[in-house]
Amino acid sequence: MPPIDRQATFSGTREVADALRLDPGRLAAYLAQHLPDAAGPLTVRQFKGGQSNPTYLIQTPTRRLVLRRKPPGKLLPSAHAVDREYRVLQALARQQFPVARPRFYCADETVIGTPFYVMDFVDGRVFWDPGMPGPHPPERTAVYDAMNATLARLHGFDPAAIGLADFGRGESYVARQVERWSKQYRASQTEVVESMERLIAWLPAHLPPPAPVRLVHGDYRLDNLIVAPSLPSPAAPPPYPPPQAGEGKGGGEGGKERGQVLAVLDWELSTLGDPLADFAYHLMQWDMPPSESGYGVGTLVGLDLAAIGIPSRTAYVDAYVARTGLDPRPHLAVYLAYNFFRLAAILQGIVGRVRDGTAANENAAAMALMVRPLADKGWGFVQGNTSG
Repeated sequence: MPPIDRQATFSGTREVADALRLDPGRLAAYLAQHLPDAAGPLTVRQFKGGQSNPTYLIQTPTRRLVLRRKPPGKLLPSAHAVDREYRVLQALARQQFPVARPRFYCADETVIGTPFYVMDFVDGRVFWDPGMPGPHPPERTAVYDAMNATLARLHGFDPAAIGLADFGRGESYVARQVERWSKQYRASQTEVVESMERLIAWLPAHLPPPAPVRLVHGDYRLDNLIVAPSLPSPAAPPPYPPPQAGEGKGGGEGGKERGQVLAVLDWELSTLGDPLADFAYHLMQWDMPPSESGYGVGTLVGLDLAAIGIPSRTAYVDAYVARTGLDPRPHLAVYLAYNFFRLAAILQGIVGRVRDGTAANENAAAMALMVRPLADKGWGFVQGNTSG
């Protein structure tokens, strides 16, 4: 079977899955009480992408809103904390950091069956493929630079100064994450993965040194960003057009505008912790094992990055170091081993939700095929036999 088109498969909305349906009338009545300008009959659609907290597009006669909820059914301990998502959105919106504006949080399970919150709809682009098929090289360069700068800005906040001093323990973040995701993995485990067993045993004894405590996103990557709409162009470019004469890095002011990050999405895993571990998480796309089906995680492996305007991993890391003064390079292999382990455990959790009938995405079962390759890649960084 040929691989899917990730952009077409994961973009947009669809009918709400039977297991995740809610009562539109009850929700409309609640919205009318809390957002009077959103009153009236509403339609509810489910966003295709994402695996964690089910997310819905709410359309009223006057506006579009987005609703995030806990999934119903049996859940892993401490997972799907939509109340924490709402709190961090509030704090960051006050700092004019690019997030969707939060409107209200509802802990009353009688409204739609689980706690939820509502935020503004942000109109822009989500790139499900890190290679960004479609844009010209200068625009890819601008988007990657904006992605780097946005995370650097997040890691520059003093948690106490933005009202999040108690948002997590902060210290010993990687150690606690290894312990947490080892337990979560065990709770969802469906088979023995040898490289995962090795990582669970190796990581606790080989942790990186302490880093400054910062607010961390926990799932920062290109497909969790909404990017500004593209400016009009004379003709649609081919998927990976060659650089044109006169196109410099950054693409000028137009490229910068098209690369602007309008909102960072999916804050479920946010907490206080190690910014270098957070940064290294989205570095995985440079080494991500390709998925034959395309349902796995997007990858840059096999692309001519220089030709299409995407920086090398080394250049991207250097830009973050220059912006923050924080340097993951001495321990980058450990950070990457940890993050491949962590993502494997997260995806195993999705496999567990498929088993339990609570997965938010109908394609979640395909994630099971990625757990072993991710763990193998993580163990490869331990052994030093992967790209650096």
